[in-house]
Amino acid sequence: MSMNRPDRTIALHDRAADNLRYIRETMERAAAFTAVSGWGGVGMGVTAVGAAALAAAQESSVRWLLVWLAEGTVGFGIALGAMIWKARRARVSLVSGAGRRFAFAFLPPVVAGAALTAALANAGLYDLLPPVWLLLYGAAVTTGGAFSVRVVPVLGVCFMVLGVAALVSPASWGDAYMAAGFGGLQMAFGVWIGRRHGG
Repeated sequence: MSMNRPDRTIALHDRAADNLRYIRETMERAAAFTAVSGWGGVGMGVTAVGAAALAAAQESSVRWLLVWLAEGTVGFGIALGAMIWKARRARVSLVSGAGRRFAFAFLPPVVAGAALTAALANAGLYDLLPPVWLLLYGAAVTTGGAFSVRVVPVLGVCFMVLGVAALVSPASWGDAYMAAGFGGLQMAFGVWIGRRHGG
């Protein structure tokens, strides 16, 4: 009997390690991605309002597009920097299970938006860009937000509603819709997230 004890101990140890691994992975899968930064959203909103005013003053469609592409780059930098800052403060990993799921759900609509931007600009269909951007950014926030706090997918749905409205409105309203979405919605929801969800 005593000769079987080491084997039983090893078997119990392996089983306990497997159980702990399963519990840890389950908790990671269940955890919400909390590094979405509300204050980063406010910063993005402020720059988007300025970009909307600047873009509306451009006399050519190409310059208009360049203003918005520059704003997209600035907004991405603000969002990423704010997420890194919030994650470090909360001691949360951006590449954890929840973070990876957020990124994998967020990125496909963004990639689709980039491809459609190139195609529509090449075809000279600049008027369709604001509704396409609003719809696909909204889709990205909604799908990514499914792994974050509840208010994030609500923000995404609001962007999609604005995108649909922009599709059926006069093309000259495009910059106003962009200011309302990337400016107003980002700032309003950013303040909410910043106050209610730790930054």
